[in-house]
Amino acid sequence: MSRPRAEVTGGILAGGRGRRMGGSDKGLLELAGRPLVAHIVAGLAPQVGRLLINANRNLDRYGRLGYPVVQDEEPDFQGPLAGMAALLAHSPTPWLVVVPCDGPFVPPDLVMRLWMARQRAEAEIAVAHDGARMQPVYCLLPTALLEDLRAFLAAGGRKIDRWYGAHATALADFSDTPDLFFNVNTPQERRRAEAMLGSGQNGTTGSILDRSDGS
Repeated sequence: MSRPRAEVTGGILAGGRGRRMGGSDKGLLELAGRPLVAHIVAGLAPQVGRLLINANRNLDRYGRLGYPVVQDEEPDFQGPLAGMAALLAHSPTPWLVVVPCDGPFVPPDLVMRLWMARQRAEAEIAVAHDGARMQPVYCLLPTALLEDLRAFLAAGGRKIDRWYGAHATALADFSDTPDLFFNVNTPQERRRAEAMLGSGQNGTTGSILDRSDGS
């Protein structure tokens, strides 16, 4: 099976309001001495040919990571689907893998597992499943669906599962690594993530922290 890296752009969703973190820009929150988004970059960049960051605030700070930063096409924080549309619109490759800015433990084989699940099912979209639930913002999307997504958003659609439901969607099995989908949405979860990084509980501490931001 061919390796998909050259055909896939990685996209990081960092354009939300951060309500549960008191309105903080979550991607820039410090986690173990580095911005949260830097952990995601380090985990995702080696798996993709290009990398983009979707942000609606602090664009200069995100830009310092060395990757293009793209804003939502519509104002007022329309949600993750709007961020996906912005990333699809700027993807230079036919495929886009999306991850959230608040998940510091990117599975080291995320792209390959999503790619293989989509191929096996002959689906349009692949979404990660941690064994208990679908992880909808860890997904593989074809850039060919950009106009379809724009139409869905223009009609008032905001729910990811409804948009997925209109397309052939495969689930990629990550039941062996459910902890890698841990999200930092509250100060308490931030402290837990730092403890996980310090203990190596997530199983990827070395692979994440030993890389430079732009690797």
